[in-house]
Amino acid sequence: MLRAANLPPYEQSTPAEARARMDMIGMLESPAEPVAEVRDLTVAGPQGELPLRLYYPASLDQARLQPALVYFHGGGWVIGSITSHDRLCRALANASACIVISVGYRLAPEHKFPASVIDCEAGFRYVASNAARLGVDPARIAVGGDSAGGNLAAVVCVRARDSGGGQPMAQLLIYPATGHGIETSSRERFAEGYLLTRNTMRWFADHYLRDANDADRPEASPRLVEDLSGLPSAYVLTAEYDPLCDEGEEYAYLLHEAAVPVTLRRFGGMIHGFVQLTGIAPITRCAIDEMANWLRTTVGPSVSKSAKSTPSAT
Repeated sequence: MLRAANLPPYEQSTPAEARARMDMIGMLESPAEPVAEVRDLTVAGPQGELPLRLYYPASLDQARLQPALVYFHGGGWVIGSITSHDRLCRALANASACIVISVGYRLAPEHKFPASVIDCEAGFRYVASNAARLGVDPARIAVGGDSAGGNLAAVVCVRARDSGGGQPMAQLLIYPATGHGIETSSRERFAEGYLLTRNTMRWFADHYLRDANDADRPEASPRLVEDLSGLPSAYVLTAEYDPLCDEGEEYAYLLHEAAVPVTLRRFGGMIHGFVQLTGIAPITRCAIDEMANWLRTTVGPSVSKSAKSTPSAT
């Protein structure tokens, strides 16, 4: 389908053109699921206005505060938006019975690293500080994201731990990018022909990072964080034919070695970005349901703080 569309690669487009393409991904998704309520907010961020979109699940229990997932969209820190991930956030809200809050962080190259990190942390802090009036249980807030958003979710967890303030209860990392300019087997094997390419990744990094030194900063490359202990429980999803597969799985094992409870799930036969392809890949629904079940177990009403899991790839 991608080849038939005959679209130029992202690296041959301007950021504006690439963003317009990303927002068209809805054509490859199932129809948007109805939810109980969608609420758009604009809050004061550290360096300007920060848009948020709240999705209240169809099964919303208004009699009590609900668990929440603060979500950071993917798109290489350059493209993607609240709009491009609207249907995914709706599906996650309904399947997990969590209030999902999508954060419209600033994009590169207009706003280079660490602007997106600052905005995503601010989004999490806003939800935590205003939880009750949003209908959220402040003790049951997870963060998550896909690709670049998975990178940002991992970094937000580290920053929250190191700041001494409240931490997320869990982190949902969907084919996360955990390093820049690294060489892995999956980056080599799937450099071309599987949607996300080596050249596209370079294009993203060139727009996002201020200089070559940023690639070695742990807040850009969370795989370089020296101490991962004390971080929240993690679910790490990878795709077999994804250049980012190896680094996502490496990060899961680094978390495990630091005694962080981790569930690692590799989806065979899938490419980067498949979680949004609900209109053409039925297995995507399985992935959404599995992630939602993990969220229910981890931040849901019957959560057991002593429960732990170990990495396993299937």
